[in-house]
Order: sequence, then structure tokens, then C-alpha cells
Amino acid sequence: MKKKAIIISIKGYKLLEKEREILKNEKPWGLILFKRNINNLNQIKKLVKEIRIVSKDRKFPIMIDEEGSSVTRLGEILYNNISQKNLGDFYLIEKKISLLIYKNYIKKITSVLKDIGININTVPVLDVLQKETHKIIEDRCFSRNKNIVKKLGKFCIKHYEMNKVGTVIKHIPGHGCASSDSHFKMPIVKKSLQKLKEIDFFPFKSSKSKFAMTAHIRYENIDKKNVATFSKRIIKNVIRKKMRFKGILISDDISMKALKYNLLENAKRSLSAGCNLVLYCSGNYRDAHKLVRALPFIDKFTAKKTSEFYKFLR
Repeated sequence: MKKKAIIISIKGYKLLEKEREILKNEKPWGLILFKRNINNLNQIKKLVKEIRIVSKDRKFPIMIDEEGSSVTRLGEILYNNISQKNLGDFYLIEKKISLLIYKNYIKKITSVLKDIGININTVPVLDVLQKETHKIIEDRCFSRNKNIVKKLGKFCIKHYEMNKVGTVIKHIPGHGCASSDSHFKMPIVKKSLQKLKEIDFFPFKSSKSKFAMTAHIRYENIDKKNVATFSKRIIKNVIRKKMRFKGILISDDISMKALKYNLLENAKRSLSAGCNLVLYCSGNYRDAHKLVRALPFIDKFTAKKTSEFYKFLR
């Protein structure tokens, strides 16, 4: 499978000619959509169809961040104003009814996504809400209770997959312990390894999600030099060994300010550390073109897992 190890993004409601050339000739692994790409239902369906035609891949991976509430891209198409925290809070009050509501909620979202042609949603957020959690993450967490986070995360993955949409657990190995926003600066976590294992790592362990997204966070007591995305020690020893994650590992956006190098260096360091794919979200076709041309094709592991994902979509 000849695909480059990058997920790209595009500028607006229509494909630019330069973006068409990237999809046709450079073969990125997939593409992520944002609000800037979505005007109405007919428009986004037309755009997604064109992306697949140009890429010559009817199962071409197209992702979206449709968590709900503060992170929703589909706007008036879906009116998705329910947050993961809302779901977690209701679970504390009425377990059985809350799970039935969550099941129907997932069915509604996946139905809309499949109608559009989107086959991956970057949910669930498995970060555990804590006193130091930054507000950027707060309402995106299910709960302060790690067991509830794990249970609802597992439920989410199961029902998304039952409806034939892939999931991306995030932000592995845990963003709830960070007090700053990685979009703007590098969060540094000084919590002991034992505490991280007990709380933050717990919901991610043995997850069956086909994809995971890294946290741009430096965990001082594991790797003093590198954020998780750049850390061979964290990816190999924590994410792969301790958490036993066996799916495709995606970097968070390589244009975020938590990463201190240029885009290409951020991408190369992510892949070198053990990420299988890098995510580029800024939508600048010049940068996307440079990245996709410079980066390697996916490795055998990623090709195998991608083939498995394509079979799952049947």
C-alpha cells in the first residue's frame, strides 16, 4: 500500500487545484476536515466525494473532530451540543438510561458521518479530569473517576465500530494532568510515574480503538527532553508495552506551539519516535505539499493496519 505517512488538511469549502494535485500525485494517508471546510450538508458531501474521486480511493480515510459541545465541526448539520462531561455526569446519576442515551447519540452521529462519507471520528477523549486540568480539555473529559472514563470510552469505541466508523483515542498517554494548552505552549507534567500509571494511563490501557492520538506534553519523570510525540521511551515503553496499544498511532497536530521545531522537523521527529502517521491541520497547501513530498511512505505495520481498517469498513 503506497501512502505517505501524513494526514493533511485543506483550506476551504472546495478543493484548490494545488490540493487536488497533492491528493492525486503525492498520496497522503488521509485527510482531516474542519469547520472551515463545512458550509452545509450538500456542500460537504460533494467535497468528500470529490476527495475520494481525486485520490482514487473509495475508502480514503477522512477524519473529523466531532466530540460535541466545544469541539464540533458540523455545526447546524448536527447541532451537537452534548459534551463528554455531560455524558459522564449523567452516567453518575442514572447508569442504564445514560448508556441507552449514549448509544442512540452515537448512532445519530455515525449515521450523519456515514451519509457525508466521513469514516473516522477523533473520539473518545480518555483524559481524566483533575484539579490541574486546563480548561481546553475540561468539558471534553468524561469524568474525574478513571473507571468511568475507561468504561464510557470502551462503550464509545464499541458502538462507533458497530456503526462502522473508526475511533481515535486521545490524548495518549493522558492530557488531564496538564495545566496549560498545548496549542500555545508546551505543557510540562512533573507528576510521579506511579501517579501517572494509577490515574492518567489507566483509561488507555488495552484499548481496542484502531487509532490513537498522542499528547504534546513533556512528562518530566519519564523523558526530561521530549514531549510524548517525540519520545521513543514513551511510545515504546508506555504506549506500546504498558498500555498495550496495538493500533495506528497518530501525532497530534504538528503545527501546534508545544512543538518547537519547524513543521518538517516536527514531522520527522514524530515518525522517528514511533508515531505511524503525522497530523497536519493548518490547511496551507504549500506546507502540506512540502511535507508530503519529504516524508516516507507508511511502513509495513501501518499498511497492514490500514488494510484491516479498509476491511472493517465493508
